[in-house]
Amino acid sequence: MATIAGFIKRREGHSTSEGEQTMKLEMNRAWNDAMALVGANKDVVFVVAGVFFFLPYLAFMLMMPDLATSMTDPAADEQAFEKMGEFYGRMWWLIILVSLLQGIGMLGILALLTDHRRPTVADALKIGVRKVLSYIAAYLIVGCGFGLLAVVLVGLTAAASTALATIGFVILIPLLFYAFTKFSLVPAVLVKEDVGNPITALSRSWQLTKGNSFRLLGFYFLLGLALVVVMIVISLVVTFVFALLGPEAMLFGNGLISALMNAVWATGFLAVLSAVHDQFAGTSGSKISDTFE
Repeated sequence: MATIAGFIKRREGHSTSEGEQTMKLEMNRAWNDAMALVGANKDVVFVVAGVFFFLPYLAFMLMMPDLATSMTDPAADEQAFEKMGEFYGRMWWLIILVSLLQGIGMLGILALLTDHRRPTVADALKIGVRKVLSYIAAYLIVGCGFGLLAVVLVGLTAAASTALATIGFVILIPLLFYAFTKFSLVPAVLVKEDVGNPITALSRSWQLTKGNSFRLLGFYFLLGLALVVVMIVISLVVTFVFALLGPEAMLFGNGLISALMNAVWATGFLAVLSAVHDQFAGTSGSKISDTFE
């Protein structure tokens, strides 16, 4: 973790100048604040992350052994994706339910990270239940808008020319990352600022990230890259150890590590969102305290 923080600090440099109206993202500060938030609330945060992220993902990996196999056997990718498609076709309702519960858990973790009075898990999850529909609605709006844009850039151009469709697709990818960055603070806005209107939350996230969009995207990229590297290293070690115990043990080990990394990523990224929101909004979590009074 110290290595990641040092790398972020070197990348950050000295970009903040006096008199600027837009606060520049301080990556090193955001990382340190995020880790401090997790450390101060680790007992309750890890419980919620375990229930809402670790266990569901582990169950999914054990129910889809072909997917776990594909992680170590590239030749099995095609078969794994076919099995995955069949699984989604049968269990779509369960996937929606789990996604809903994970949304509640995610918002609950944000509440736990935000309030310095350390609310109970039950209080935090109540906030998650109250905010989850706004969270879903906000990203449905973004998804629909992006879907329409995809139809214009790819669908309509495909009717005219394959080359134009390819160009449209190439344009679409960076726009997707840009939209992800601009609206990434929606969960933090919903919880930390007690916003209920999804459109207001989208607008607020757009406003908060103004002037920092590419910098914030770079920060997210560094975090994701670090996670991938760590996961590859750990997976290689765990796969080797569990392979000595047999193929079934190896599949379980792969599922275990994947589920653990999923929970770690979810918790860490939510802490980063909270810390970034604090920088841009200049808040310290006092707003959410009113919810428990």
